[in-house]
Amino acid sequence: MSVISRSLAVVDPFPLEDAFFSALRRDDWPLPRHSWQLEAAGLDGPRLVELFESQLLSRHLDYQARRLQARGEAFYTIGSAGHEGNAAIAAAFRPTDPAFLHYRDAAFLIQRSKALPSQTPLHDLLLSFCAAVDDPISGGRHKVLGSVSLTVPPQTSTIASHLPKAVGAAHSLGLWRRLGRGGRWPTDGVVLCSFGDASFNHSTAQGALNAAGWAAYQAVPMPLVLVCEDNAIGISTPTPKGWVAASMRARPGIHYLSCDGLDPLDTYRTAREAERLARRRRQPVFLHMHCVRLMGHAGSDAQQSYLSPARIQADEALDPLLIGAGLLRRHGLLSVAELEALYRAVGERVARVAETLVGCPRLASAAEVMASIVPPTRPSRRRASVAPAVADDAPAPMARLINQAMTRLMGEYPHLVMAGQDIGRKGGVYGVTQRLQARFGASRVIDTLLDEQSILGLGIGLAHNDLLPMVEIQYLAYLHNAEDQLRGEAATLSFFSRGQYTNPLVVRVAGLGYQKGFGGHFHNDNAIAVLRDIPGLLVACPSNGADAVGLLQEAVRLADEEQRVVVVLEPIARYHTRDLLEEGDQRWCCIDPGPEHRLPVGRPGRDGEGRALAIITYGNGVYLSHQARARLGEAGEGVRIIDLRWLTGLDHDALHRQVADCTQVLCVDECRRTGSLSEEVITALVERGLATDRLHRLTAEDSFIALGPAATATLPSTAAIAERARQLLGDGTTSLSGAIRRR
Repeated sequence: MSVISRSLAVVDPFPLEDAFFSALRRDDWPLPRHSWQLEAAGLDGPRLVELFESQLLSRHLDYQARRLQARGEAFYTIGSAGHEGNAAIAAAFRPTDPAFLHYRDAAFLIQRSKALPSQTPLHDLLLSFCAAVDDPISGGRHKVLGSVSLTVPPQTSTIASHLPKAVGAAHSLGLWRRLGRGGRWPTDGVVLCSFGDASFNHSTAQGALNAAGWAAYQAVPMPLVLVCEDNAIGISTPTPKGWVAASMRARPGIHYLSCDGLDPLDTYRTAREAERLARRRRQPVFLHMHCVRLMGHAGSDAQQSYLSPARIQADEALDPLLIGAGLLRRHGLLSVAELEALYRAVGERVARVAETLVGCPRLASAAEVMASIVPPTRPSRRRASVAPAVADDAPAPMARLINQAMTRLMGEYPHLVMAGQDIGRKGGVYGVTQRLQARFGASRVIDTLLDEQSILGLGIGLAHNDLLPMVEIQYLAYLHNAEDQLRGEAATLSFFSRGQYTNPLVVRVAGLGYQKGFGGHFHNDNAIAVLRDIPGLLVACPSNGADAVGLLQEAVRLADEEQRVVVVLEPIARYHTRDLLEEGDQRWCCIDPGPEHRLPVGRPGRDGEGRALAIITYGNGVYLSHQARARLGEAGEGVRIIDLRWLTGLDHDALHRQVADCTQVLCVDECRRTGSLSEEVITALVERGLATDRLHRLTAEDSFIALGPAATATLPSTAAIAERARQLLGDGTTSLSGAIRRR
């Protein structure tokens, strides 16, 4: 008893510590719901002690994070208290099984680290809490659970946005098997993905669950274990009792298992069953782990403001450390004194390591913060094409040339996989992907379900496992419900992992307007601001078939060699355009420029040498500007047209050189005036010394696009461009304030 008494003199104890020492003094512990014997659960004594130590390390890290924050040394206090049962889940799987973890899974990471030598999870996690530049996963950019050696890609996991890519990663394992080659992970692996009960209700999670079940229902291999850590509350909003189980028990295509996450024996036993089902049957499993949230949502969360004292006390009585310690006592594995010594030794060890990090270096400049936005390069995996020659010398419209380029690329990059709605059997809504599935098979040209989040998540997950995905979003308007997969997942992975993890990806999006009244807003969308706003994301937009080939081939090279995420925005209205000025002139058809034709990021195109007026534009604007120039007659000889080609990563110095010798500059922007590319272009030219009275804009209105004859009423037109050009060619003194008005 004297040893126990001394242990109560803990510096600034937390209520949970008081409860632990009270139980220790009385040697009185809560009973688990089940009464598993060690052998029946698949564990032995030393292994159970090891799991308990992992849980203790996680708990003391929670305590230490709050102590460090009070000293101004730590910046993240969303802890794992109450969720420490996930240590038993880690023990049931291989360390090579990729794990996309919930932010309350510190015990999982700690336990997995014990499977490999030379791991220092305690030191690494404390560095993460402190936002230290030496944090081995994010370099101080965020507190994320991640490790290359432990096969844990970092997530923030706040709204379950990591679930779609976990589905994609699981699909990649079977895909590599069918392709007969390897990948980053063993093909007999299992993908784990954990999340909370509140995130379970997010549309992203529900879409991923549906996609996993949809695939498995059709016997597509899906070795995936989805772990829902159900603590019955989402910050302050309770999860209805029984809701998660009722939602998942009869879900088609997915096995449902439930465990008591407070009891490591029950959790380990059930996790082993989940592992067996997923690994042997290659089917998805939903592992419902019941747990409890202790100490509030985070350090700043005053849970007493929305939870009654009785509820808080009831939750604290379910502390998994109390139940785990009781199991060690009942199975005769540790004495009371040994339990206390272990608890104190772990706490002192955490405190000792934390003290060494006080005052650690942190990111200090914008350059340091941004250093990992762009991933590192790697050797090309391109090979000589084995596909039959598809190009010919006959001029063709954009859609046909894109198809020919994709056929070449599929032959040159054997790890290139295409996916999207209707791209296979149908060949795409506009015929752009015709015959590709017949030539390369359904494994490499995948018809997906109708869910843009799942399509993008599939691509991100495939890229995690060293495939080279090219996914298609059928219309730009359909991207907006899924854009966080690009913003919050694809573009952030290199940033949060110091370039150690990447998900190179090409996203083809059919979009923009001018479809002669077809489809209204949902098929004619000219909103691109969200794409241009994502750090590290590259966006290309061709105006003609030859440029489409050059941009697509460069996009694939960028993804393969520079590990970039690239969006190619293809103007639907130009897919099948052949003529420019009159029917049959074939002036908008191009000859396939061949496999080596690539258009580097930021390099604009130029047509004409006129110095009276430079028209800067892109996409449909290039086509309309050519028509407008023809309407000007002889005056059109003084007009040059600059095709931006890239909508991000612009080389503004090069653009300035292209227009600096022109008397007037007109930026024709088919996207909405507010948040448009023309704002950036005009600003950059002013910054480089061009006088404002030489700079003008013609943009789309801040409006959605209507149906029928009014479809182009809010967009720049050939007539409007020609009219503005006449004004500028005839009056070089037009002011900027007047020029920014569309009419």
